[in-house]
Amino acid sequence: MIDDVTEQLRRFNRSFTQRIGVLDDSFLGAGRPLGQARLLFEIGMGHASLLHLRHRLGLDSGYLSRLLRELEHDGLVDVVADPDDGRRRVATLTDAGRRAWADLDRRSDDLAARLIDPLTDRQRDELASALATADRLLRAAAIGFDVVDPASEEAVAAMSAYFGELDDRFTDGFDPGDTLVTDAPSMRAPTGSFVVARSDDDVVACGGVVRHDASTGEIKRMWVHADWRGAGVGRRTLAALEAEVARLGYDTIVLDTNAVLTEAIAMYGRAGYTPTDRYNDNPYAQRWFTKPVG
Repeated sequence: MIDDVTEQLRRFNRSFTQRIGVLDDSFLGAGRPLGQARLLFEIGMGHASLLHLRHRLGLDSGYLSRLLRELEHDGLVDVVADPDDGRRRVATLTDAGRRAWADLDRRSDDLAARLIDPLTDRQRDELASALATADRLLRAAAIGFDVVDPASEEAVAAMSAYFGELDDRFTDGFDPGDTLVTDAPSMRAPTGSFVVARSDDDVVACGGVVRHDASTGEIKRMWVHADWRGAGVGRRTLAALEAEVARLGYDTIVLDTNAVLTEAIAMYGRAGYTPTDRYNDNPYAQRWFTKPVG
């Protein structure tokens, strides 16, 4: 049975795709179908490695290669080695491609203006708010989780953002010392794990699992980007970390936090964690929790 949200989303998709011309052979009258136009626009937004394009647009490598060949054939795109990393390839716009991009951008603005022209100022504000909420929630629903090396660039960047936030929020600040380096081995297989959550190609949350003892895994370094809080990303990140604890063969989960992190404490309570005695010597920990696996 289709629920109300699913039916409303399907109705919106049918209405919106018709109004923006998704089914037209020439999207926005620019002379190319939607797939080519969308890829051209994304390349024009900045540094575009082929890996980034695949993640950003959700395309398999075969379809992406075909679209790129078509744009190259039309003289709009060049695919070259990345000057920063010769192992990767990047797509860049030619002079003709930049002109086509500007034309596509103008046509997109014109279409959006025509769509909202009949609306009053109040209706426009209502539409903008509704679209922003829909975009945020749909992007949150599409977030994917991956296990990565805790010493990787994206993992270090996420943990550094987490440490920076703790330094801002803790009364006496936060000094991570050299934990970015010293903790990395404990968050690798076979006894540990490090997980990142991605929206498109951006890391928006992270967390690690380490061995506490033979039967207990500890969740550490759990962080959610401020822009994504309130969209269920924290709950899903915690669930992904719990799944890693189970996969690694532990029977019990423990974690600690600071008393100022009230949102985290509330989330742990909703997720079934119960307060427990201090189990470590973390000088910043003021609350300790436990939960059985499963």
